[in-house]
Amino acid sequence: MRLFKLIRRRLLLFLPVLFIIGPGIISGSADNDAGGITSYSIAGASFGYSLLWVLFLTTFSLAITQEIGARMGLVTGKGLASLIREKFGIRWTTFVMAVLFIANMGTIAAEFAGIAASLEIFNIPRILSIPIAVILIFLLVTKGSFKRLERIFLLISFFYVAYALSAIIIHPNWGLAVKSLVMPTFKFSNLYILTLMAVIGTTITPWGQFFIQDYVVDKKLTKGDLKIERGDVFFGTLLTNLIAFFIIVATAGTLFANHINIDNAKDAALALKPLAGDFATLLFSFGLLNASLFGAALVPISTSYVITEAFGIESGLNFKFKQAPQFYLLFAITLILGGLMVILPFFPLITILVVSQALNAVLLLPIFVFIYILSNDKKLLKEYANNKLINTVLIVTFIAVTIASILYVYSLIFPNGLKF
Repeated sequence: MRLFKLIRRRLLLFLPVLFIIGPGIISGSADNDAGGITSYSIAGASFGYSLLWVLFLTTFSLAITQEIGARMGLVTGKGLASLIREKFGIRWTTFVMAVLFIANMGTIAAEFAGIAASLEIFNIPRILSIPIAVILIFLLVTKGSFKRLERIFLLISFFYVAYALSAIIIHPNWGLAVKSLVMPTFKFSNLYILTLMAVIGTTITPWGQFFIQDYVVDKKLTKGDLKIERGDVFFGTLLTNLIAFFIIVATAGTLFANHINIDNAKDAALALKPLAGDFATLLFSFGLLNASLFGAALVPISTSYVITEAFGIESGLNFKFKQAPQFYLLFAITLILGGLMVILPFFPLITILVVSQALNAVLLLPIFVFIYILSNDKKLLKEYANNKLINTVLIVTFIAVTIASILYVYSLIFPNGLKF
């Protein structure tokens, strides 16, 4: 009897934690979407373990930037777009929203390209899979309650274990993989820089910065939940980059080791079959489908959050369609446009998929400026403003992304200026 009371007391203490967790795990996991998996697969297949050091560094940057977004949302009760409008005015807000919309559409198209690619492995044509996916995602988001959606998103987040299993199956060189995490190497080649930028841009995404802040506001969390939400963010960050690590390891240990070049994640899944067997291919394909569906739901949600909130329009998953029609209409439009970009034959899907991730890294720069100014505003956040450690990580990340962006732009303007 006493044991039962003790267990019940412990469970009651843990219930608030269960209510608060979610935004960090969901926001972090969504970074491993179709574009992310493709970028990581190409990184592993083209350069082996040599880009793993980027993941190690971005783990700290992602944790800090996601924590800032969650903290500002908890303290102010407002999303990032609202704070930008109030602090910098409607012109800057309109500029940011326009640029973010363009970048997000490339990402959404990449998600649907991932859905199409994963199902084409099983001979399901995209002309069939994409419309069904659009309808299912729209119904899931518009007909489900906030709590139900969150449970589904959390469940999906843990399906990424498929990539861990696929990496374990192939028996890679774990010693070299771990060594590559902490020993940076750099190659002055166009492909290496593009891939490096894609890895950065798919790990620390512009839309993800807006999403987590909007999510904690939509969930109606407060600054009293900050301690638990920090743990949620840090766990989500670790889980995100751990899965990315397994994807690079899986492709490096098979495709790079056997000098097999790929253009996308579908190629990676198919190429694993003769090297690691049907089960590895099935796991990789399932992981791609899971990640693509996840991203195809969350990136349009984030886009709707940001644009409606920026201009003071009612928004959020807690509202029904009739209560926030503009929010859900924009959600539907982004879904349809993203699907059409994949179905229509003249869109260069591979280019969109990889370049959109690299473009995300470039777009981080102006967003970092806004985040830095807002998160250091003591009138806005009071004692919850940034400390020196957080500012240091932000500044170092900004400088590193700036240098990588300059090299990326240079490689585009002067394609022969860097040697492969």
